[in-house]
Amino acid sequence: MSEAPEAPPRRSRGRPRNSPDLRDSILDQAELVFAEAGYNGASTRDIAERAGVAQGLIRYYFGTKRDLFDEVFRRRGGDISRHRHALLDALLADPVKPTVRAIIHAYLLPQWEMKYSGPGGAAFVRLQARLHSEPEEHAMRLRREVYDSSVRRYVDALADVLPHLPCDTISIRMAFMVGTYMFMLNDLGRLGDMTEGHVSDLGKDPMLQHLVTFLAAGVSAS
Repeated sequence: MSEAPEAPPRRSRGRPRNSPDLRDSILDQAELVFAEAGYNGASTRDIAERAGVAQGLIRYYFGTKRDLFDEVFRRRGGDISRHRHALLDALLADPVKPTVRAIIHAYLLPQWEMKYSGPGGAAFVRLQARLHSEPEEHAMRLRREVYDSSVRRYVDALADVLPHLPCDTISIRMAFMVGTYMFMLNDLGRLGDMTEGHVSDLGKDPMLQHLVTFLAAGVSAS
């Protein structure tokens, strides 16, 4: 007489199977909601509805709304930071010392590619801009956690090719650079007004090249 097939192990009630796809779906929808409404205006109920999951799953996977927001920021912010590290590694591996333009281009490129990578990437760029209106202490901690290691490496790289400038001066100009590119990246400029309607949208690559030219001159100035 043949044995009966072994029954599959039973899962405990209330604990969903760990699903990377489901987790990513929640993060994708949270990214869009946070970008549209900001942290204070977003609700986990709305995020759950958009993701097609029970609201309790958000608590199960991420905990609080703040924890979810942080994870959304870390996901793509971490991609940008890793990309910056990789581009700088490639520049520094070349026996020829990189130019200021090359270093600044490498720093800006991951943000530019993120914005044009699709709805999620564009939403993340808007979310970054909104982070400046969030509680300062938390926003600063999150930015430091995600970006500071790559920023410090770029400051060091610029200091190496600009030995006539104190490192503190380069750090200050790096802060100016971040403010400038974030402003333009979020389409907050007045190109149409400033050019009397002749230019309204430069496009991805021309805008980046103009910014690199402008910022390289400012960072390098004696």
